[in-house]
Amino acid sequence: MSQDHSTASLSAFRWPVRVYWEDTDAGGIVFYANYLKFMERARTEWLRQAGIAQSTLKEQSGCMFVVSATNVQYHRPARLDDELIITAAMEQTGRASISIAQEVLLVNGADRAQAPQLLCAGQIRLGWVHAETFKPMRIPSSILEVLK
Repeated sequence: MSQDHSTASLSAFRWPVRVYWEDTDAGGIVFYANYLKFMERARTEWLRQAGIAQSTLKEQSGCMFVVSATNVQYHRPARLDDELIITAAMEQTGRASISIAQEVLLVNGADRAQAPQLLCAGQIRLGWVHAETFKPMRIPSSILEVLK
């Protein structure tokens, strides 16, 4: 049974993406690793809209977020020219890491009244590390407050 709706909360950050030739494999569908690239872009824009530019954050704090774990489930393929929405929402915070829930949703062409279709869902854990040593560090409370 196919899933035709998103499980993303209405408060989740949403980032639009269109599928280009470079995103597809020989079968004409989005190459599986490219979903992670889409999710990365959405997380970066999610942080940016929260006032957190990653380059500035690294310069000012000497620390940065790095992906420490991913768990991705693929439900349906995206294809060339598809319009997608990539979501990002805080799932859990810790002292040195945060977990982000993400989805890749297909926007349904001319029939925009129909709910987007879930193509891919992921849980991404980001660690907060020192930029030079990669030693885990405590995430500053000022950052956690903005992301909650």
